[in-house]
Amino acid sequence: MNFSSCEYGVGDNSYVMAGKLPGITQLVDEFYRNMDTFSESKKIRDMHSSDLSESGKKLAYFLSGWLGGPKLYAEHYGRINIPQAHKHLSVGVEESEAWLLCMEKAIEKQPYEAAFKVYLLEQLRVPAERIRMVSGT
Repeated sequence: MNFSSCEYGVGDNSYVMAGKLPGITQLVDEFYRNMDTFSESKKIRDMHSSDLSESGKKLAYFLSGWLGGPKLYAEHYGRINIPQAHKHLSVGVEESEAWLLCMEKAIEKQPYEAAFKVYLLEQLRVPAERIRMVSGT
């Protein structure tokens, strides 16, 4: 499938480009492996429980809807406001950049088109920045 970057955010194009739920789950699994591995992500890893299975499921379900696919997070957990859901955490520039680094490296390992990889990381910067702003650190 070949989309131009302006079409990624249209309908379910981004969801399809990400490999639907199996592809998103693979991305999320790699993301959390990175969080467990990278020294830069220690602070954000410590914000999570030792068992990441529920966090992984929630992130995959959120990304499904966020990328234009089925709204699985809402179906299973109800509506979410991402910045408000993270307001209790201390997320500054360092933590936000560590999260993005883990995601960037996870995206790099996915079989996505190069342009989609760039697009996806740019889009993920938006909620990461909103979380940082709400956290107030």
